[in-house]
Amino acid sequence: MSKIVVALGGNALQRDGEASAIEQELVAKETVKKLIPLIMAGHQIVIVHGNGPQVGNIVLHEEAINTDSTPTMPLHTCVAMTQGMIGYWLQKALAEKFNKLKSYKTAVSLVTQVLVSEEDPAFANPTKPIGPFYSEEEAENVKNEKGYTVKEDSGRGWRRVVPSPKPVEILETYTINKLINSGATVIASGGGGIPVVKTEDGYKGVDCVIDKDFAAELLAEKIKADVLLILTAVDNAMINYGHENQQILGTISIEEAKKYIDEGQFGAGSMLPKVQACVRFAEKGGKAIITSLDNAQDAIQNNLGTIIKR
Repeated sequence: MSKIVVALGGNALQRDGEASAIEQELVAKETVKKLIPLIMAGHQIVIVHGNGPQVGNIVLHEEAINTDSTPTMPLHTCVAMTQGMIGYWLQKALAEKFNKLKSYKTAVSLVTQVLVSEEDPAFANPTKPIGPFYSEEEAENVKNEKGYTVKEDSGRGWRRVVPSPKPVEILETYTINKLINSGATVIASGGGGIPVVKTEDGYKGVDCVIDKDFAAELLAEKIKADVLLILTAVDNAMINYGHENQQILGTISIEEAKKYIDEGQFGAGSMLPKVQACVRFAEKGGKAIITSLDNAQDAIQNNLGTIIKR
């Protein structure tokens, strides 16, 4: 059996236009159904979830009620809120499935801090999209009214973007390993982790968002996972996407993946970080897979999806 880090996109936990807690909890239950076969087959699973839509919505809520008595929480604290919220939905859904299957397996969600460098160039160039999609006109209004940096997101609309430094260290790695070894299905580094920097007194939160695919890759390294499984909206990564000569990628080498990256084949706000994370993990000797949530079980059992390995 394998130790697998599963990276779930924040959009895999929220349908378009359905952002209520009830609706998102229902999506979490559907997501868990796709992962249960892997867990019941004996694989050790660690789930890293995204939080792009959720953290953006929480920030909007915070800003809407900003008063002296109820001040807006900073972005890093909003990331912590999403870890608790989404982790709760996933943990609850997993526990319900285990109970129905009369299994003694357990699930736990861990509030996770991830170290970043204050010198990371990302702080001078915000790129990570969070929150809702806007039309170009709406984005311009948001930019002028709130001072946000906004960018077009892979042809899907305009969104707010924030700095996205690379993860350096996952502070709770020791605890995560202890939980895995206890037999628990662990939900960790949610939203890429709560970004912190080191200080003389310990650590302090910083306002940015860590890409969950890079955080998942680092966690996979640190816990010595066998597989990094990145689940997204499509069955495979593609080259020449959207053109007549569009091509699905199956099993490819590290060198091929790097070549396609250099050619600009992957969208910066969507597929690019997934492929980059997979390349890094494959370089460390692991097996990395990009596929859809529906293909999660077949990706492990039947080698479906885009596979990058040595």
